[in-house]
Amino acid sequence: MRWSTYTSPTDGQPHVALCQDGSLHALRDVTRLVDLLGDGFAERLAEAAERAVLDPFEIVPEDSAVFLAPVPTPPSIRDFMAFEEHVKTSSAALGHAVNPVWYEIPLFYFTNPAATRGPHDPVPVPPGCRKFDYELEIAALVGRSGSDLDPATAEEHIAGYMVLCDWSARDLQEHEMLGFLGPAKGKDTATSLSRYLVTPDELAPYRAGNAYALEMTATVNGKPYSRGTFETIHWSFGQVLAYASRGTELRPGDVIGSGTVGTGCILELSRVHGERAYPWLQPGDVVRLEVEHVGVIESEVVPGPAVVPLG
Repeated sequence: MRWSTYTSPTDGQPHVALCQDGSLHALRDVTRLVDLLGDGFAERLAEAAERAVLDPFEIVPEDSAVFLAPVPTPPSIRDFMAFEEHVKTSSAALGHAVNPVWYEIPLFYFTNPAATRGPHDPVPVPPGCRKFDYELEIAALVGRSGSDLDPATAEEHIAGYMVLCDWSARDLQEHEMLGFLGPAKGKDTATSLSRYLVTPDELAPYRAGNAYALEMTATVNGKPYSRGTFETIHWSFGQVLAYASRGTELRPGDVIGSGTVGTGCILELSRVHGERAYPWLQPGDVVRLEVEHVGVIESEVVPGPAVVPLG
């Protein structure tokens, strides 16, 4: 199944819909995808899909729909660093070696749920940023609550997958992390999610190792930039969910990002090939990120606000 949240042309309000045969079949009684989650979420989604097809609120062609993020304001967003190639190359770009702790635990940070954006929303340059970057990731949506999960079974808590872009102000990130805290303002201007929540059963045929054999690509203004595969992930989603739930509770609607696939950002590419070959993003640039069989984010970078001085 593929679920979306879109703005209805009938009443101008957000609606939850099942995508089938190129059209959105909207539910009559559900306006938030998170309301279909919780215990028994797989059965609840299946029942909702039947209602959406048999008695839709409306049917909207996919090509004309105005998409929001599947969960426009998640309860929380944790973004991990689960791909080894990215960690190695980006660490070198920031002037240090990979810390051995990365191989001991799957590291993550919390980002800003209020900055969640849809798959085609414009993305502003953060105030004061001169080195703006994208990050090509895949994200899992938590389907039911759980604490201290077992890595062997934690994926049973995943309701589905989305493409995630962690937009990053590299110069702000590097400066603030000199204080041994963060990232904060280097990351919290925008996090984009693709159109659909794709349920795990749709991806089952592509299972490979501890992930899926899905190609991940990025272009800027039509020029190929990034290419990697989901199956190269070092820390599985079972492991990252288990670690995220350690001593706390994951809740329905929480977003868990994989971190950047290898070659999946300008920080890596410019480190290897130079900034002339892969310049930082500027207003007017169009960034397209795609994960095979999961979805697409395509957004224009636009000017952001000026810095407001602190004193």
